[in-house]
Amino acid sequence: MLLLTIYNIIIPVAALAVGVVVGYLITSTLLKKAVTKEANDFLAEAKEKAEVIKKDRILQAKEKFLQMKDEHEKACNERKREVQKMENRINQIQQQTNQKSEEVQRKSKELQNLQQNLNNQQEALTKRKADLDHIYEEEAKKLETISGLSIQEAKEQLMEVIREEAKSEAMVQVKEIIEEAKMNANQMAKKVVLETIQRTAAETAIENTVSVFNIENDEIKGRIIGREGRNIRALESLTGVEIIIDDSPDAILLSGFDPVRREIARLSLQKLVTDGRIHPARIEEVVHKVEKQVEQEIIETGKRTIIDLGVQNISSDLIRMIGRMKYRSSYGQNLLQHSIEVAKLCSTMAAELGLNPKTAKRAGLLHDIGKVAENEEELPHAILGMKVAEKFKEKPDVCNAIGAHHDEIEMESLIAPIVQVCDAISGARPGARREVVEAYIQRLNKLEEMAMSYQGVVKTYAIQAGRELRVIVGADKVSDADADSIAYDLSKQIQNEMTYPGQIKITVIRETRAISFAK
Repeated sequence: MLLLTIYNIIIPVAALAVGVVVGYLITSTLLKKAVTKEANDFLAEAKEKAEVIKKDRILQAKEKFLQMKDEHEKACNERKREVQKMENRINQIQQQTNQKSEEVQRKSKELQNLQQNLNNQQEALTKRKADLDHIYEEEAKKLETISGLSIQEAKEQLMEVIREEAKSEAMVQVKEIIEEAKMNANQMAKKVVLETIQRTAAETAIENTVSVFNIENDEIKGRIIGREGRNIRALESLTGVEIIIDDSPDAILLSGFDPVRREIARLSLQKLVTDGRIHPARIEEVVHKVEKQVEQEIIETGKRTIIDLGVQNISSDLIRMIGRMKYRSSYGQNLLQHSIEVAKLCSTMAAELGLNPKTAKRAGLLHDIGKVAENEEELPHAILGMKVAEKFKEKPDVCNAIGAHHDEIEMESLIAPIVQVCDAISGARPGARREVVEAYIQRLNKLEEMAMSYQGVVKTYAIQAGRELRVIVGADKVSDADADSIAYDLSKQIQNEMTYPGQIKITVIRETRAISFAK
């Protein structure tokens, strides 16, 4: 019974296994056939596409080949044409060369013929000359026999007679010319100088070292002084001018040797009094604005001067230096007025002498330009002015006239002595100059330059007619101990190197400012 049961189980399982195997084999066979068919279809389709692509590529290659063949043929044809042109050109050149060669040969034959003719003529001339020499010798022998003198002796006697006659006549003419020149030279020189002076109008006003600022009432004096004198100290410190407030009614004196500083101080006071706000901060602001205003005025003065004189093509830096002349003096004489006067005198005198008046006027205007040079070197102002003119491309005649008007260098043109003479004429007029003022200003300038040579010094001002020297130093560069040292060393240097009446007070100012803004 058990065995029957086992058979009943095994037989179905075996049948199932056989069925699965048979089904798998059938399915695999069917799938394989399907895949094979699909692969064959795909390969057939790929072969067709490949064949189409191959044909397209072959056609494209043929077209490219034909195109390249056409281009190559065109290039070959073009090259052939160029070669043909070159051959034609070479043939033309060859023909021209042959023609020129034939022409050269023909010219050579002509030259040979000419040379032969010249040789024949030369031989004829030589023979003719020999015949003439023979005739001359025969005639000379006859003359020697008749006169009893040789040819050389006769020549010497004749030359001696001619030499003596010429020398005598020349001495007479030279003497007459010298006498006439002596008689006319002084008259002509006086005429030129007098006509030049008479045709040039000149002012005789003299610069001084004090300016007067008029005020409406004495109340303004107190406002200018400020609390404990802080306003007047700030103004003096910023402008470098001594402000003298005394018992003079309705007037304040501004004392300083530099006219530029006095003008800045005067304009600053005028603005402050008109505005009514007078305190250190406002004073500093106004002074800076006025400094810019005066600088602009300097440029405008230079432009007006060259326009009035008709001087053209002048450097802008030279125009600025000409404007600065307005605020400088030479022995008490205003430097700009002096230069304008010399320029007019030079122009007139050059015209009288038949020279170029424009060049002379230019040299006369610039002859003292060295006195306002910003970088003052240890050179005479004439040489310094010449270097400045050369720097700004002035003509050599003008530069030489500037450098030679005090005989520091040799004069190389006729303009130079004219400038020298006109400078002397302008300075020699009665009331034109004061030597004492110039010496005084030079002493004050030397004081300030001496103080500026110390390290850390920002500004220097000589005030109270040179009896006090105020030295402003940078607080970030100079300590309090250094300030004391500068004051002591400077006083010793002034004692050793300068001559001056009385005593000079040296004040070194070291100011520290702390600035912040509330926003």
